[in-house]
Amino acid sequence: MASTLKHVAGKIVERPEEEAPVISTASYVKGHLPDPKRATIDYLTSLFPILGWITRYNTGWLTGDLIAGLTVGLVLVPQGMSYAQLATLPPQYGLYSSFVGVLIYCFFATSKDVSIGPVAVMSLTVAQIISSVDSKHPNEWSSPQIATTVAFICGFIVLGIGLLRLGWIVEFIPLPAVSGFMTGSAINIVSGQVPGLMGISGFNTRAATYEVIINTLKGLPRTTLDAAWGLTGLAALYIIRIACNKLSNRYPGSRRAFFFVSVARNAFVIVVLTIAAWLYCRHRKSKSGGYPIKILENVPRGLQNVGPPVIDTGLLKALAPQLPVATIILLLEHIAIAKSFGRVNNYKINPNQELIAIGVTNTVGSVFHAYPATGSFSRSALKSKSGVRTPLAGIFTAVVVIVALYGLTSAFYWIPTAGLSAVIIHAVADLVAPPSQVYRFWRISPLEFLIWTAAVLVTVFSTIEDGIYTSICASLALLLLRIAHPRGSFLGKVKVSDPRDPEKSREVFLPLRAGGVTNSDIKVEPPPPGVIIYRLEESYLYPNCSIANSAIVDHVKAHIRRGIDVSKIKQGDRAWNDPGPSHGDVATAQAANDAKPDLHAIVLDFSVVPHVDTTAVQALIDTRNEVQRWVNHPVEFHFASVLSPRARRALIAGGFGTGTPASDALPEVAPVVPYRGPLRGDWGKDDKIPVGDVEAPEITELQVSRGSSSNAAPLVPLDTPFFHLDLAGAVRATGAPGKPLSRAETTVKTAEDAPYI
Repeated sequence: MASTLKHVAGKIVERPEEEAPVISTASYVKGHLPDPKRATIDYLTSLFPILGWITRYNTGWLTGDLIAGLTVGLVLVPQGMSYAQLATLPPQYGLYSSFVGVLIYCFFATSKDVSIGPVAVMSLTVAQIISSVDSKHPNEWSSPQIATTVAFICGFIVLGIGLLRLGWIVEFIPLPAVSGFMTGSAINIVSGQVPGLMGISGFNTRAATYEVIINTLKGLPRTTLDAAWGLTGLAALYIIRIACNKLSNRYPGSRRAFFFVSVARNAFVIVVLTIAAWLYCRHRKSKSGGYPIKILENVPRGLQNVGPPVIDTGLLKALAPQLPVATIILLLEHIAIAKSFGRVNNYKINPNQELIAIGVTNTVGSVFHAYPATGSFSRSALKSKSGVRTPLAGIFTAVVVIVALYGLTSAFYWIPTAGLSAVIIHAVADLVAPPSQVYRFWRISPLEFLIWTAAVLVTVFSTIEDGIYTSICASLALLLLRIAHPRGSFLGKVKVSDPRDPEKSREVFLPLRAGGVTNSDIKVEPPPPGVIIYRLEESYLYPNCSIANSAIVDHVKAHIRRGIDVSKIKQGDRAWNDPGPSHGDVATAQAANDAKPDLHAIVLDFSVVPHVDTTAVQALIDTRNEVQRWVNHPVEFHFASVLSPRARRALIAGGFGTGTPASDALPEVAPVVPYRGPLRGDWGKDDKIPVGDVEAPEITELQVSRGSSSNAAPLVPLDTPFFHLDLAGAVRATGAPGKPLSRAETTVKTAEDAPYI
């Protein structure tokens, strides 16, 4: 019964009686789906990477983690408060984000170097989100509530992406795009902090970068006493760093000591500026309660109001337009940093697990009223250089932050805000891509350099949000352009030999048109007359298959003899879209046509084609039909290096590779509207079509020989004589017109004749 149903179903779908062996759907699915039990166990254990190394933790690792954790903590405390100021939040919220970020991340991390916490770009984005919500809903929600809600929602989204293993979507954004919006954002942040550094006020520092720069220059006459602290702090930060770098080069033996001195410069400068502010301001409090310079004043002690976040549905609706850009920054900046340090320190991160890590960090962080935290490049670099050994160093950094929260908040009262602006400018300026990096973008890919330039300019003259969207859209457009317009080339051959043994030589197939890669003095010989070799350099899919079709057909019409004497075709028999030669040039056109070679084989190099879809197979059928109409006889289509089983299955389903006669070949595999009538051009089936009609020429079938050898086994099944392992074998198999195929070049000795296969 089952066999009968299978036979009937085969008749309905017109399944061939004899079909070349192809990979089955069941085998394909089985090969790509792992064992469910093993996959479930691996998935659950991968959620906690700490279980893979915590049992091997030792005192050697502890020493490195302790030094790195404390070192990062000295930098994180002043930076956390500075970035909270950038986010237009009270300084303690920066410490909340700092504490939760470094504490939670270590349990889920696959990178030992990344330090999670407040960062400049995310802080500026939070400030813009708060400003946008306040402008539309004034005084309805507090700034901390808005920031905490953003952390919770974005963290939940990123956590979902990681749990669903969708981290591969990050790969669609290339490095130049990331560098572009990071550079533009850094310029935006620096320009916005200069007024605070100089004590200039009276305009919106969240406006477009160019407007802030212009207004800052106009406001220079209004510079206040804050500049004495801000400029001094900024100069001290750079002087200490430059001096330590020069001294470490001059005295290599003391390099580690100079490194830690340089690391402590943020804390040192803030302490000195705070003492100076206290000495100057403590007796100069005005009647209104103000001071001569801006200082932080009251910073609440400890973790305040720990508990579930208050999620307002009205606030969610107000935040909806801003959430995409915040989520993109959250995951994109972190993954880029984690991958960078993985390459530098020779380990591989798991992007999905990293997304889970920052997702959990921000979701749990909302319980502590933290605002969004992600990977920091400057602190991660510091952590790496300090000799960190495992992610557990984050716990020691968290200890430093919690000590600052409970023991130093009274001292934070006198920290000058201009000093925090200096810390921000000093940290963010390093995010600007140096000219050497930008030049490398240009050398490697001018188009990606344009994406980088567009991202920077849009960010500077508009907003960070527009800069991110510009870089992402431009990157996706470039990707689609490359897929839709792939490179393809017609090949010839050259003989190369070993200088040490000139008698040994081999054939190499190169593009006929010089592309600046090979020596221009070497002449590439065209393939044998009547043979065309074409190499596809992308997957053969619906966006690009028409490009390859046009390239092959146009080449055939330009260089191959037409099989019909066009001078003898009556005007009534000529195709409507074929004007033919002009009246006075018929003889000349025919002579030029007779001088061209006759085509009998086309060889397609599929060595870099992993995927073939239905539309592409239809385009290949159209190519075959157009070519055969032009030459007026069957043309062999050979395929070299079809190594993908899915591509092989698709080609066989389209009637390629098996030697199917032209009269039996499918005219369409994907008709938009099934056509029930006779097909004009069904060669060999319609005897009533006039011989002179160019659209339906008479064709003699070529027979294919499928020889075999008793002591050899073919590497490629004999059912597919037009599939070849390499290009040289495919070209040799074309032979001469009408010559049977030979598969001798694709055989190996059987097990009886050789110990190894």
